[in-house]
Amino acid sequence: MAAIAVICLGNRYVPGDDVGCRVYDQLAGSTMPPEVEVIDGGLCGLDLLRLMEGKRRVVFADAVAGMAETGEVVVLSRQQVADYAGRYGHGAGLPYLLRLLPQVCRPPLPEIALVGAEGAVDDSTVRILAERCLEIAIHGTA
Repeated sequence: MAAIAVICLGNRYVPGDDVGCRVYDQLAGSTMPPEVEVIDGGLCGLDLLRLMEGKRRVVFADAVAGMAETGEVVVLSRQQVADYAGRYGHGAGLPYLLRLLPQVCRPPLPEIALVGAEGAVDDSTVRILAERCLEIAIHGTA
């Protein structure tokens, strides 16, 4: 079992929400270090918890909304993402999951980062996202 996961989220059939899926396609087609597992998390929701338990580091790739200019790449910590959590519902997504994480997973919790981009992105931005995900997966955010 790999100690590090890059979990790519989104819906490949909805433009703008397909960012993580496109990052998955980019990374899955390349050679990964043995300690890094690339996962198509799609729309798994709370089922993502089981993919994070026991990991040293988890990097999520996903679309973001209201955090940057269109096409801009952002990197957020677990706490920054969790702070966006409101009430539970279909739209709660990753923020709710990361807020819930300390209550349902045994310590130590993995280092977690979200690498995302605002709005519909071009292939060049997808490559930048994939490279940033892999860089953080291997080296962390510090």
